[in-house]
Amino acid sequence: MHVSKWMATKVITVTKKTDVKQALRLMEKYSIRHLPVIEKDQFVGFVTESDLRPLLIPAMLEDIKVKDVMITEPVVVNPDTDIETAAKLIYQYKIGGLPVIEGKKVAGIITTTDILRAFIEIMGILMAGSRLDIAIGDSPTALKEVCNIISNCHGRIISLGILPNEKETIYAFRLEKCDLKPIVKALSTSGYKVISTFP
Repeated sequence: MHVSKWMATKVITVTKKTDVKQALRLMEKYSIRHLPVIEKDQFVGFVTESDLRPLLIPAMLEDIKVKDVMITEPVVVNPDTDIETAAKLIYQYKIGGLPVIEGKKVAGIITTTDILRAFIEIMGILMAGSRLDIAIGDSPTALKEVCNIISNCHGRIISLGILPNEKETIYAFRLEKCDLKPIVKALSTSGYKVISTFP
């Protein structure tokens, strides 16, 4: 799934000559924390709220321009970058957002909030549902068998994840809301250990 599906496309920008005070006003007005810097319609840098926060001394603001504090070589992605890569970059570099650049122009911005929204939707977290955490063992056919058991008990899988565990691999199944008791019984009968259920 590409960044283009999740990025904000209505992007507020500044130029290198914008003063810091005006940049802060734009961030406050639009409730944003990132501003791409453009020159002649081309992307030349990036400035964030954390870059500007140390400069909040009123006497300084009039003299400091965006060009004095902007990041000239920020980490960027393009609209075709997959959402997982964008998430890894944000985590790796401990940043709050990424400019999305197409050619030399700003196509959008993808932030931690956008990525969280993407994963919430992908995982179906906001849908009313049920959850099964199952230890399925190391057999190459186990996952397929567990999925078949769930399906045969009229369970419909929304998403599947793997939970970190040192002793055994635990799969977290999100299902459309259903009665889990028949599924748990069928799994136990087939030798699979159900670690937890919700609700």
